[in-house]
Amino acid sequence: MGTAETALEQGVRSLYIDHHGWLQGWLRRKLGNACDAADLAHDTFVRVMVSRRLPAQMGDEPRALLTHIAKGLVIDHWRRQDVERAYLDALAYLPEPEVPSPEARLLILEALHRIDAMLASLPIRTRHIFVLAQIDGLTYQQVADQLGTSLITVKRHMRTAFAACLTLA
Repeated sequence: MGTAETALEQGVRSLYIDHHGWLQGWLRRKLGNACDAADLAHDTFVRVMVSRRLPAQMGDEPRALLTHIAKGLVIDHWRRQDVERAYLDALAYLPEPEVPSPEARLLILEALHRIDAMLASLPIRTRHIFVLAQIDGLTYQQVADQLGTSLITVKRHMRTAFAACLTLA
């Protein structure tokens, strides 16, 4: 092990000891759930470790950086819950023989989470155009007319969205 790795490990250990309890309490108040708070606090420190930034490089306010990371994880957590809730609501309308097995449900939810994350990563206008064309079933010309833009602009946004879709495959 090199000196930098040892310094990183010691820095993260110190950061964890000094701020983990505070962060987990902050997350518990945000989420109203101790188990999810513990998971997200853990994930926050994993992100710090993966970034390989020494706590000394975080500036004078390590809690500000921890809060920033945790807020992003909370938003992702809430988005995942929304996707799961919508999927389970849709399953409630299926006749019993058509309900997917628990294994299939997990695979479908995983795919839905990946699609949702991909859509969230797109610029807002690109996402809107993609949804109008792919979900609402409008032709590219109808999308262009509805949004008051050119057909070539719609095609450019669709090309960007399809490229993002290919990264999922």
